[in-house]
Amino acid sequence: MLLQGAGDQPQTADYIKDVTEADFMAEVIDRSMTVPVIVDFWAPWCGPCKTLGPQLEAEVTRTKGRVAMAKVNVDENQMIASQLRVQSIPTVYAFFKGQPVDAFQGAIPQSQIKQFVEKLLALGGDDGGLGAALEAAEAMLTEGAHADAAETFQAILGEEPENPQAWGGLIRALLAGGDIDRAEQALGEVPAGAAKSAPVEAARAQLALARQASTAGPIAELEARVTADPDDQQARFDYATALHAAGRIEEAVDQLLEGFRRDREWSDGAAKAQLLTIFDAMKPNDPLAQKGRRRLSSLIFA
Repeated sequence: MLLQGAGDQPQTADYIKDVTEADFMAEVIDRSMTVPVIVDFWAPWCGPCKTLGPQLEAEVTRTKGRVAMAKVNVDENQMIASQLRVQSIPTVYAFFKGQPVDAFQGAIPQSQIKQFVEKLLALGGDDGGLGAALEAAEAMLTEGAHADAAETFQAILGEEPENPQAWGGLIRALLAGGDIDRAEQALGEVPAGAAKSAPVEAARAQLALARQASTAGPIAELEARVTADPDDQQARFDYATALHAAGRIEEAVDQLLEGFRRDREWSDGAAKAQLLTIFDAMKPNDPLAQKGRRRLSSLIFA
């Protein structure tokens, strides 16, 4: 199993604790040798603390123990606050490997709290096995095991519901299995925080191409039409769509580039738009996409 089972998850009390001067060394300094530790300096009379504290706890809980949190009541632990020069509250420190590595004062938006915690996750270098799970799912997809890949991507989303790589992978796996409707449904379920990410945008482009492929005509017939009349832009566009649907991507790109060269304004620039959709659906470092973008640019600026 690539991910932790529900029964393997640490209890919240194990990684979010009220800490005093007596156990600060053990719960913050010593613990930070293995995982990043957030220290929240607060007081019962502090209004902003009542908002910030629960927000921090929510983000730390989401990490399932990969980041810990120590809550320090400054009224009861003034020596610690003095040593760390806490002059106003809320004040938040982050410790890793025994040293303070980040800090902020005052209440901040939830989005910034999330970024603060995600930086610590990256610093800790432990993603709870999600990275390995993503690699395994991508390998399954490459090998044609699209159902297994989709199941693994869904399991990852169960652990990290806003993971953009997992959402993009799930949509691509569903498309690989020929289930366009479920892929479209999954795209509609992507949380706002991941909807504009590169992996999801790539999957969105693949979905658009798959929808077009379902209406593509016979390749031989379309090829004959283009040969008979090279200026038939609709025939050339349809021919490129059919080629792409058959997996002949480079040939499809060639036809669209030729169509753009002949009449770049045809159908409101449909050839260029289709080329960009194809490139967006491919990995950024794909040699074919890179070459195609360069050729398109040379035509645009010719």
